[in-house]
Amino acid sequence: MEDLNLKEIHDFMISIAHKAGEMITAAHPTTGAAGSKKNSVDLVTETDRAVEALVSTSLREKYPTFSFMGEETYKPGDTLTPAPTFICDPIDGTTNFVHRYPYVSISLGLAINLIPTIGIVYNPFTKELYTAIKGQGAYLDQTTRLPLAPGRPLEGLSSCQVAVEWGSDRSGNDFAVKSQTFSKLAATKESGGAMVHSLRSFGSAALNLCGVAAGGLDVYWEAGCWAWDVCAGWVILQEAGGIIVDANPGNWEPRVDGRRYMAVRGGDGQRQVVEEFWSHVQGNFEVGL
Repeated sequence: MEDLNLKEIHDFMISIAHKAGEMITAAHPTTGAAGSKKNSVDLVTETDRAVEALVSTSLREKYPTFSFMGEETYKPGDTLTPAPTFICDPIDGTTNFVHRYPYVSISLGLAINLIPTIGIVYNPFTKELYTAIKGQGAYLDQTTRLPLAPGRPLEGLSSCQVAVEWGSDRSGNDFAVKSQTFSKLAATKESGGAMVHSLRSFGSAALNLCGVAAGGLDVYWEAGCWAWDVCAGWVILQEAGGIIVDANPGNWEPRVDGRRYMAVRGGDGQRQVVEEFWSHVQGNFEVGL
């Protein structure tokens, strides 16, 4: 990694994200022939595929020795290796994109030795650009350092705004863990719940992580998403002082491709919030095991 010019790579990734953003905002999304990947809520559009083709082609031309992992070209059995690897979700928030709801991003990360190292998350509708290089801080629009309100302590789970997502699996163990945990988080303390300030489902893992990095969200808890959903946001969050642990209780050091994540913003009290949250998780996710 010492031989790589991370700033140069970072800047090139930003330029690609902007080109992808132009393609996204110019599109008239329809699932059409692309349809759903797994079921009626797991959507893919032709724009997803076209954007990934643009990104992968541009990156391979510039960095031919790097690996590439993208949502639309992933095949079951593909694994993340220690080699420098660009990890891309061309449209994170495809359902939002189809519904013309502007909580949509391109998520473009670089992992080296399985460690998220560069992160670019760009919402082309709002023009918000989140960026980070490991060890060099995280920024909004390349000028404002994250978090937006540094030094704000975490005052316990009951004071937290928590992002969650239902995902596309709507039955089985993991769906039960999610739905029962959501209920526990929302319930009053008198009935054994956490009484969190709010539960929010916005529909983009990458932007959720950036929201935690910025400090507007306190916690994001999710299972079932993939490395391309979180790699870029992971770097941005950590460089803003946040942490990522496992969505299942007990594991403080998850893998970027582990598919179970809990993000907590920067500030005193992180460990206490994690442990309190884990105490309300109803069971264990099977995904990623």
